[in-house]
Amino acid sequence: MTLYDSIRPGQVWLDTGGNRIQAHAGSILSEDGTFYWYGENKEHTTPDGDIWTWGIRCYSSTDLYNWEDRGLIIPPDLDDPGSPLHPAQLIDRPHIIRDPRTGRYVCWLKIMGEGHTQRSTVLTADSPLGPYTIVRTGLRPLGMNAGDFDLVVDPVDGKGYYYFERVHSELICADLSDDLTDVTGYYSTHFPRRRPPMVREAPAYFRREGRHYLITSGTTGYFPNPSEVAVADTYHGPFTVLGDPHPSDPSGTSFRSQISSVFRHPAKRDLYIALADRWAPRLTESESDQSEAFDRRFAALEAGERPVPFDVPEVDTSIADYVWLPIRFDGRIPTIEWHDEWRIEDFG
Repeated sequence: MTLYDSIRPGQVWLDTGGNRIQAHAGSILSEDGTFYWYGENKEHTTPDGDIWTWGIRCYSSTDLYNWEDRGLIIPPDLDDPGSPLHPAQLIDRPHIIRDPRTGRYVCWLKIMGEGHTQRSTVLTADSPLGPYTIVRTGLRPLGMNAGDFDLVVDPVDGKGYYYFERVHSELICADLSDDLTDVTGYYSTHFPRRRPPMVREAPAYFRREGRHYLITSGTTGYFPNPSEVAVADTYHGPFTVLGDPHPSDPSGTSFRSQISSVFRHPAKRDLYIALADRWAPRLTESESDQSEAFDRRFAALEAGERPVPFDVPEVDTSIADYVWLPIRFDGRIPTIEWHDEWRIEDFG
């Protein structure tokens, strides 16, 4: 069933069955002409409820516009409250990579759990649609609490890298083991910050013309904030900060969204798409523009004072929308501009 012939950022996006797409904080895999978009299923999440994520859902498409629901590739474990897949364990930000040596798919999940300890669970499958089997759980990579993250596999040598937020501290790049299910112990540190909201989270990696890019956001919960993009010549840096990739957004809120990943279209010469969530779609542009609040909070932090919390309205993530925008490059500088509507076919 064809519903769309373009991408309309920030608009309600339905699957081919007429239901809201539930693939939040998601990424895309491309396999033999088919795209697989997977992410957090928030269909049962309410502002006053105890369900954070109801499993990981996946959709497939051949045009990036119209998406067929392929179901829960990682369903919730409702029988065991101690399972990392139980809805009360706060499953967050799935990332799936393919092991080029074995053809196996490896999925990492951030599990916040009780007390928000933020540990990792790793699963594997023989197909992008699963079934996925847990191979590691309760993992604290490098002995650290690991927050938001991204996974990368080098296209030449198949080596894996794991970018993650060392919670409320800095960003880590860690080498993955040969089977991509653990870390080796070798790592580098980047973007050290004293505390939120300055700490960088939600790293989204992409590579272009031999350079390594990371787009990150500040730590303000579901409240949108300015993104920051950095570039390096190697996976481990050092990274040079280039600034906010959304310079035309006067509110400084990344067009009221948070980027979760960057997808390079395999059939287009230079099309990179920033996939983002508008977690609070009911937040108006004027409510989002809290630049003065940011300035006051940063000033308080620098003075060693307790910062005033942001005035964030109630957020219903079950109706969060998606903001997909193409990335334009001026030399090595990536820029993300607003489009009410755009088409894949407009790119060579």
